[in-house]
Amino acid sequence: MKISIITIAWNSAETIEATIQSVISQTHEDVEYIIIDGSSADGTMDIVRKHKAGITKVVSEPDKGIYDAMNKGIELASGDIIGILNSDDFYSDETVLSAVNDAFENNNTDALYADLIYVDRDDTDKVIRYWRAGPYKKGAFRKGWMPPHPTFFVKKSCYDLYGTYSLQLKSAADYELMLRMLEKYQINVQYLPKTITKMRVGGQSNVTLKNRW
Repeated sequence: MKISIITIAWNSAETIEATIQSVISQTHEDVEYIIIDGSSADGTMDIVRKHKAGITKVVSEPDKGIYDAMNKGIELASGDIIGILNSDDFYSDETVLSAVNDAFENNNTDALYADLIYVDRDDTDKVIRYWRAGPYKKGAFRKGWMPPHPTFFVKKSCYDLYGTYSLQLKSAADYELMLRMLEKYQINVQYLPKTITKMRVGGQSNVTLKNRW
């Protein structure tokens, strides 16, 4: 299956190279890599251009925030499956997308999520916390549960049917999208018990319970 990976960036020169390398080194062969940059002014685009051979599409222009940028990427994506990897996150190894592809093909699922590790922003070998998501149970969102968004993969057809990120919800837009997909529309979802993403601490993706409410 074709997998589209979308990376959102803005002034990410310190971290984006590790993100890019973790995508272009994947063993899965059918990968579309899209980078949406919010007109960075710090050298981010120099790094993107350095790796242009492994990047399918690049947009660099002002946007209305990270979820507007994600929506731009989804609109451009042509893959069967879409995953989002922000510019301060990276995949744990080069087999991640192969494992994701196999899980979709073998289980006839609409979406997938896995486990995540928080790492130190400067020393990414230093683990701060493990996020073991566990299997999804209907109604879990009501108890404060959510899957790690950087591990969430969903079919393009689900975005077409059920919509993309709400710009009104600001930092809770990823939470609401996953809640909408899993709880409201009850798409088929699978838990992959494997750590596939490493997230540097301090990013906007770390949504608090207050933001979710």
